[in-house]
Amino acid sequence: QVQLVESGGGLVQPGGSLKLSCAASGSIFSFYVMGWYRQAPGKQRELVATITSGGSTNYADSVQGRFTISRDNAQNTVYLQMNSLKPEDTAVYYCNANLGIQNYWGQGTQVTVSS
Repeated sequence: QVQLVESGGGLVQPGGSLKLSCAASGSIFSFYVMGWYRQAPGKQRELVATITSGGSTNYADSVQGRFTISRDNAQNTVYLQMNSLKPEDTAVYYCNANLGIQNYWGQGTQVTVSS
């Protein structure tokens, strides 16, 4: 089983940057596909980015070129570097771990982009 704990959220001005971290506990972390999702008020939870065990990444069009997902298997941690933040990026960000039919979620961390 896997437990996920996100950190790094907060308040930032438009154009600023934040780096989110997701610390995982459990077995065979390196085998999981890791991802970041977000949910804004009144909207459905949406994919932000994923990264496979081999390092292949995928991004939502809305964050392409601004966000970077990475992972450190030795530290059992996945990151989301967010640059050039926009008010539209305001949401609760959730860490996800997936291995086949197994799917785990963190508790979420709030990111607010406002001047």
